[in-house]
Amino acid sequence: MPLAEIAAQARLIEAKTLVEYRELPTKRWIGRIADGESSRAPFDWTINPYRGCEFACRYCFARYTHEFMDLSPGDDFDQQIFAKQWSRSAFASELARIPRKEAIGLGTATDPYQPAERRYGITRKMLEVFAQDSGRRLHITTKSDLIRRDVDLLEQIARRNRLIVYVTVTTLDTHLARALEPKAPRPDLRLEAVRVLAAAGIPTGISVSPILPGINDSYHSLDMLARAAADAGAGHMWGNVLFLKPASKSVFFPFLQERFPALARAYQQAYAQGAFLRGEYPDMIARRVEQIRIAHGLTRRHESPEPACPEPQMALFAA
Repeated sequence: MPLAEIAAQARLIEAKTLVEYRELPTKRWIGRIADGESSRAPFDWTINPYRGCEFACRYCFARYTHEFMDLSPGDDFDQQIFAKQWSRSAFASELARIPRKEAIGLGTATDPYQPAERRYGITRKMLEVFAQDSGRRLHITTKSDLIRRDVDLLEQIARRNRLIVYVTVTTLDTHLARALEPKAPRPDLRLEAVRVLAAAGIPTGISVSPILPGINDSYHSLDMLARAAADAGAGHMWGNVLFLKPASKSVFFPFLQERFPALARAYQQAYAQGAFLRGEYPDMIARRVEQIRIAHGLTRRHESPEPACPEPQMALFAA
């Protein structure tokens, strides 16, 4: 059955004033990263417990995924949230087929700790499976301080697997963050999550992605962010320039026209030829980020070492 038909029949679990949560039957939990994306990502496989994201980030590249369900990449993406129908046995069976040398990214499109996670706990259920495994390479990315809830499991995973958590913080300016990422936790809450994770010995860094030309790309802004991250205990920092798929443009360009009208035309011209910027600007930003992260003792990416004393692998299907 096509995904659009499955989504149309998805059972309504709960409705809030502006958001509906639906349960989505799932054939596959773990997806192989597309060949064209492999050079840009530090992982080989992706996991996203939810479709749609209530954080409503104006620039979100994953908006196009709602089009597969005949839903709009605009309001529907932010307000029609699909929680994948959980099956521990199916997830564990898929995970068992992934080679241990290949890295897995959790939260590569939609946030695994968005508000739906408080209700359905799918991310935590996945981590419970990982906690019984060993020798895995797991990358987690989130904008939410809710990840603090799972420190107990993350500690277990880190002891027997290679784990890295990246908390995305694009600016320290609360007002700017609220404009760009309307329903995501404040930057200070995200940095507090970094502090908690780092204090627990969990390898933690920050993602400064996306870097938006003329908005959060100044040396001062990035330098202050790196300083705050280092003070919170982060060991790593990376950032990439904004890329815009057509579905994202349909949301981001009207936002620009409203909030940053002086930049609107320049963005339209810059992204007219494709989703990625080319040339001197991204090269300059890469040099800037490199200089800043080195100044604050942060590395670009992190691959945690093999666990010193890995425990024997436990049965993935344990109750």
